[in-house]
Amino acid sequence: MKALFIEKMYEWSKKPYQKYFKKNEPWDITPKDLIQLPQETLGFHMGCFLLKYNFEIQPKLEDHDIVHVLTNTGVSVIEEIGMQYLLFGNGKRSAYLFMVILMGTLFYPTRFKTFYKFYKRGKEAHPFYNLDFEKMLLLPIKRIQFTFNIR
Repeated sequence: MKALFIEKMYEWSKKPYQKYFKKNEPWDITPKDLIQLPQETLGFHMGCFLLKYNFEIQPKLEDHDIVHVLTNTGVSVIEEIGMQYLLFGNGKRSAYLFMVILMGTLFYPTRFKTFYKFYKRGKEAHPFYNLDFEKMLLLPIKRIQFTFNIR
């Protein structure tokens, strides 16, 4: 029930967040375009991620999926909350991030150790949350992860 509530909160908040808070331009690329890229690239791995979970690219929210790919984080509710902890540890600050962390902590207090591990992973990595990932789609994913100490 908690997971369903959090998923519904995401669905309700996604459109206003895209419209009013995200100022970047949507990427002009499809998952099929991405999987045509060389296999070692970030773009190819993002395409595979989108196809694996049967996701579409969310305009202006592409960075979210890239972070999933770079950090090898799944899409369960716990992992989504954990990824926000990771981004917080990496230096990101946003109202949305704080809302997810607050709700996740309140709804899943027994998972705080898991969330703290995500936070530490973000803290140990060099800041990457604010990179222009669209320009990095052709770079080898392993090189990005190594350069920014993303594990």
